[in-house]
Amino acid sequence: MRHVYGNPKDAAAPLLLVLGLIVQGCGAQTQPGSQLAASSETKDSETRQAGAEPTIVFTDDVEVNNSADGGLRPVVGVHNIQVYRSNRTQPEHQDGLTHTYLHAPMLAYWRGKFYLDYLSAPVNEHDPDTPTSIVSSEDGVHWSAPELLFPSIPISDGTLSVTHQRTSFYVAPNDRLLATAYHGIAPRPNAGEGVGRVVREIYEDGSFGPIYFIRLNSHEGWDANAAKIYPLYSESSEAGFVEACESLLANKLVTAQWWEEDRTAKDNFYRAEGQALSYYRLPDGNVAGIWKGAATGVTEDEGETWTMTGQAKDLYVNQAKYWMQRTSDDRYAMVFNPTSRLRHPLAIATSDNGKEFDDLLVVHDELPVQRFPGKYKNMGPQYVRGILEGNGAPPAGDMWVAYSVNKEDIWVSRIPVPVRSAVAEEASAGIADDFSANADGELPSLWNLYRPLWAPVEVRDTGGAQGLALSLTDEDPYDYASATRVFPDGRSALIRFKLYAEQTDGRFEIDIESKDGQRPAQIAFTEDGKVEARHEGIWKPGGDYAAREWIDVEIDVNPGEDVDRYQLRINGEEVLYRAAYFTDYPPTVERITFRTGRHRPRGEGGHDLPGADAKAPRVKFWIDDLTISANRK
Repeated sequence: MRHVYGNPKDAAAPLLLVLGLIVQGCGAQTQPGSQLAASSETKDSETRQAGAEPTIVFTDDVEVNNSADGGLRPVVGVHNIQVYRSNRTQPEHQDGLTHTYLHAPMLAYWRGKFYLDYLSAPVNEHDPDTPTSIVSSEDGVHWSAPELLFPSIPISDGTLSVTHQRTSFYVAPNDRLLATAYHGIAPRPNAGEGVGRVVREIYEDGSFGPIYFIRLNSHEGWDANAAKIYPLYSESSEAGFVEACESLLANKLVTAQWWEEDRTAKDNFYRAEGQALSYYRLPDGNVAGIWKGAATGVTEDEGETWTMTGQAKDLYVNQAKYWMQRTSDDRYAMVFNPTSRLRHPLAIATSDNGKEFDDLLVVHDELPVQRFPGKYKNMGPQYVRGILEGNGAPPAGDMWVAYSVNKEDIWVSRIPVPVRSAVAEEASAGIADDFSANADGELPSLWNLYRPLWAPVEVRDTGGAQGLALSLTDEDPYDYASATRVFPDGRSALIRFKLYAEQTDGRFEIDIESKDGQRPAQIAFTEDGKVEARHEGIWKPGGDYAAREWIDVEIDVNPGEDVDRYQLRINGEEVLYRAAYFTDYPPTVERITFRTGRHRPRGEGGHDLPGADAKAPRVKFWIDDLTISANRK
């Protein structure tokens, strides 16, 4: 039986259904004229077409709890990378925006570069003005400063528009990159009452073409007013741009994601109705789709017609988004929040056939504190989107997704393919990481990294005899850097590494963890130059540590095959007066985590945090020559 937060059949959130059963996003209100299903059984009987089986079935019976990681095993080698950190007083935005609501990012990869755009508002969700900003990156790690892509426009009542979109980028058959956004009206920009959808071209040098309307809300009477702001795309003198726009308008899969903002249209432009469609191509060439609320369907003619297959079977249902795609190893992945209402953690399930999904693993397992409160600012990594079919394939076959955290910061994750949770095969002889095979500034591929902008993790040259090592720097007053190495699961592990602290007034924690995130062994290099190890929940002294010198650390978990203790040695010497007994009591352990701050089960929000816009004094730690012998005799 799953935890109450993760049981889809206990979900209290309204169920979104397609073809007439539509629910307003972000849990605010149901749209006029829509219906709510009383139960999943009622919904299935009403919306599944005769003879149609559920397109998606979730078969994993894993329990998900309400901690930051949900108690799930991580994907081996996933990198969580902060793209932009909101800042109210010292923004790094090229246009000086001080917005603290950032949400709904979209992602593409074109001509060797990532492009990401997102919505922002001063404080609250759907506040006017809400423009769309854009950033780009060659490696997915280092991103440009944001600049405005689609500014808000004046509405006839004197207010400013709220941009909104469920999809944005489109790489046309003629290799032109377009971006789109919808100009809606506060407080419900996706209610079908807005001005219309705009488009502009993004050039290879990073500049932008003029803004045009690609589809006006003429059914809402916006033709005359809108035409005074931007011309129609068809008036452009660029034939290639017009051709790209025509191709986009003809693509019923991409434009199906426009319906939500344009829902009052009466021109038969849309073939299906639903929020935040994500679709993927099945082995037989047909396309399967999933909308908010886990409503599903299949199209055999590229979105011209749909067979509705009801709600996905046994899948967690909430009002965040699902992201589906075929991966480079010819398997399938679904990324989502596996809870009935919480928007954390961000997890992934995989499939061989695009129908049965299981092996639920965590992608983003941190939940930092929310620095800026605001209306409808849910906590957690949420509203995930990946790279749409046809919008580029990053190198190495990795999967990339974008999302917001706490609706105030923008993140991406690099998810290695194949998606896996264990390293037993290649690590059976033991793990030995000295980072000599990495380049300066690179992120190590087999490590799980949590990399805020003000707390980067990366391989760097030490400038000394030690050569390249893993660097964890931290200047964030409310977050930390984290690096995790997964090793073969077992009852014992002998772990050795070198540690270098550039100061003695920063905190560095080391945890040995189990599959479900329990922490039997916990060690800290404290803010006052002390070494401590946790024994049955109590911090015990382990001596002092010095700055600016390499020390050898050894953690011996279950020495002598005891089931509930560990020993700590520094420079070959025992530093505890006796072995420390576990604080948590899992049967096995499988990973080590290094972190530049205190462990947090989950962050909290609702209050402005003092000093959130200014960097804290820098602390820096280095890790090198990590060896792990697991399941030793």
